[in-house]
Amino acid sequence: MKFIIQRDQLISSVQNVMKAISSRTAIPILTGMKIEASQSGIKLTGSDSDISIESFIPAEENGIVHAEQIEPGSIVIQARYFPEIVRKLPEKTVEIETDGSLNVTIRSGKAQFNLNGQDADEYPQLPKLQTDNHFKLQTDLLKSLIKQTVFAVSTMETRPILTGVNIKLENNTLSFTATDSHRLAAREIPVNESNGSFSSIVVPGKSLNELYKILNDSDEDIEISVTNNQILFQAKHVKFLSRLLDGNYPETARLIPDQSKTTINVKTKDLSHTIDRASLLAKEDRNNVVRLTTTGENLLEITSNSPEVGQVAEEISVTSIEGEELKISFSSKYMLDALKAVEYDDVKIEFTGAMRPFIIKPANDNSVLQLILPVRTY
Repeated sequence: MKFIIQRDQLISSVQNVMKAISSRTAIPILTGMKIEASQSGIKLTGSDSDISIESFIPAEENGIVHAEQIEPGSIVIQARYFPEIVRKLPEKTVEIETDGSLNVTIRSGKAQFNLNGQDADEYPQLPKLQTDNHFKLQTDLLKSLIKQTVFAVSTMETRPILTGVNIKLENNTLSFTATDSHRLAAREIPVNESNGSFSSIVVPGKSLNELYKILNDSDEDIEISVTNNQILFQAKHVKFLSRLLDGNYPETARLIPDQSKTTINVKTKDLSHTIDRASLLAKEDRNNVVRLTTTGENLLEITSNSPEVGQVAEEISVTSIEGEELKISFSSKYMLDALKAVEYDDVKIEFTGAMRPFIIKPANDNSVLQLILPVRTY
């Protein structure tokens, strides 16, 4: 195998593929990165058996040559050293060559590295997904779905199913839901081009976080295919394959109250900044608890009290308050995460009492929903 490639293209592909490579894998060859050269371009693959990422660099695209003098072949290269070597090479092009003894030579300018490679035939074959369940989404829309939900997955391995995001495609509606049992984040969108449907799959939060980092902000389509134990995301030059979590995701619909006793409309930024300030003195507390109290005509008071540190109180004007008076305590971190995820200037918060879960959603849009359980304070 031999080829000359643009270093910037190589770096970006290597960085993507590295997100799937772990030094703590039970299969030694998976600590390496597979490189395959063909006349159409160069393909890099990384996998830790939970997620697999393929990144393709076309030899030529839109009249721009990325790789040339290609002699087809494949090798597995040590991922521990390869990224750093490529990043620090002196010139804009890199020549990579292998010989019959699996030795890899990397040249750029006057720098030359020789690494021991491994036989690419020993690298596990990525499964080919045979499925009728597939649909397309714009990449930036997928990123927005991930961003608005994945932060609410559980970080505790005691209930593994909650460490993932529950995804459903039914009646041309795609929904993402995440909960750690103290809060819930959900978003749904209409999907026009879809084949088939699936009632419930759970994608590890870790996989979606890595996918989010790889995808560019663009309106190009990404194709999503689902089988009973894997999901594949195919963008233009990247394939991202993740296993699904086993088990039944809890029925979250019944957590969402269908009526409210107090409704507040408020500017997202105003509330976010006020809660952020109040939380400065709540850091010692295990939940960073702050208290919200309705105090009269379109006014709220946000307070926090740490006996060892001090207390803070701030009044904030809101657009409207309807219904009963209210005092409620909650985690400032959860509230700030939720307000950040809503991504609208105005939010509506619906309360059904001091000890019941409350809902945050955009003032004029029901497709995004955040739910938080209050904290009991004595």
